[in-house]
Amino acid sequence: MIFVKKLSKKTKVLSSILAVLLLLIGLYFLIGNRKTPEEIQYGVSFNTFYAEELGLNWREIYDAIMYDLEVRHLRLAAHWNMVEPEDDVWNFEELDYQIAVAEETGSEVIFAIGRRLPRWPECHEPEWAKQLAWEDQKTEIIEYLETVVIRYKDSSAITYWQVENEPFLGVFATEHCGPDLDVTFLEEEIAFVKSLDASRDVLVTDSGNIGFWKGAYSRGDAFGTSVYVYLWNPDIGPFRSFLTPHFYRFKAGVMELLYGEKETMLIELSIEPWLLQPIIETSIDTQLERMNITKFREIVSFAESTRFEKQYLWGVEWWYYLQQEGVDEFWLEAKDIFTN
Repeated sequence: MIFVKKLSKKTKVLSSILAVLLLLIGLYFLIGNRKTPEEIQYGVSFNTFYAEELGLNWREIYDAIMYDLEVRHLRLAAHWNMVEPEDDVWNFEELDYQIAVAEETGSEVIFAIGRRLPRWPECHEPEWAKQLAWEDQKTEIIEYLETVVIRYKDSSAITYWQVENEPFLGVFATEHCGPDLDVTFLEEEIAFVKSLDASRDVLVTDSGNIGFWKGAYSRGDAFGTSVYVYLWNPDIGPFRSFLTPHFYRFKAGVMELLYGEKETMLIELSIEPWLLQPIIETSIDTQLERMNITKFREIVSFAESTRFEKQYLWGVEWWYYLQQEGVDEFWLEAKDIFTN
């Protein structure tokens, strides 16, 4: 009799645990039940510095992106060290051309501005600004933001201002960006950009693999996430992410429940090799071992299953570099995506 009672009590506990688990699993799939878009709007991120790092003429590759691939959705970046190489000495040659071509082709541009922008080393201060105390550097950043926004806010091509890039990703590039984010200053940057151009929303981004999204999602008018399917870790080397497309849908659903519905997009869908040294110092065989055409197609299919309507591919400069090296399958695959 005592044994029966004990067994009954244990059974009830196990039943309760099972019920909770089933409820959590149900919520996971219910919250992540994102509607499938009628079609996906593909774009690319283009980086002037990275094109030059690969030994390419940035204008040549940009023209190829716009006129050969026929890309019509872009993310461009106003790297601080590019537009203000010396204090109060401004250079807009690259961005003026890129925006002009975007306008000419009727393209849409997400324009990234701030101290932390796409591509290593993440934070792109000019050499002269690195010597300044943080309080003084913030003053210079505000001046830089004002100069860039005022110059381009009348452009018909720009759809969003992206303020900073993955600012809450504190575990990456700490040696260049510092370990701690000045959240108050980030909020000041967002408010300042909106005061300069109230006609456009501000996009804030976060890592899809390890970011919590809360800080970025709650502060922007729109949200963008990166997606890395193939990564590298110093302890285990190259590996494939264990995350599923549904995981991204679930995170987006949670953010909508907590902070309201906002446009959410894949802003950085990585389709290039993750290496420990520059591309140009790596053999083509090693590059293709890390990222081949099969993985390219797998990643595009993975992203399609996330059901995000806007997806910006990451690696177009590398695809063009490979084409110059006689490997054109990536470029042709991309061309098929964008022209069809």
